[in-house]
Amino acid sequence: MASFNRVILMGHLGHEPEVRRTQKGQAVTNFRIATTRRWKDAESGERREATEWHRIVLFGKQAEIFGDRAVKGALIQIEGSLQTRDWTDRDGNKRYTTEIVARLVQVLGKREHPVAEPPTSEDPPAPQEQEIPEDDIPF
Repeated sequence: MASFNRVILMGHLGHEPEVRRTQKGQAVTNFRIATTRRWKDAESGERREATEWHRIVLFGKQAEIFGDRAVKGALIQIEGSLQTRDWTDRDGNKRYTTEIVARLVQVLGKREHPVAEPPTSEDPPAPQEQEIPEDDIPF
């Protein structure tokens, strides 16, 4: 039977991406995104939420571009596959980590103003949606 290892996530970038280079010079970017699940508790009727953090690794030219342009809080969509790897820490203990090796990363938007920071007057106004006449719509 065939198997399938594909992950698609959309969440917010948790920190500025960290760009490194392999010994051969290939860019490697590591970052984490947060996904939040919201629901209404059946018993109490209260709204609840749970946030899950995902480790992402990206390679090559896409890693360079993403590392230079992405900012904390941006809305990110990634596609890739799960990978678990192991290593030995300084104390000789075997450790494991599971991460997503991204094939495609898209910045979908950014948080205009994080909750902790009030907006500044230097921010440009949000672009207005352009009105398109009905006879210009191609369908």
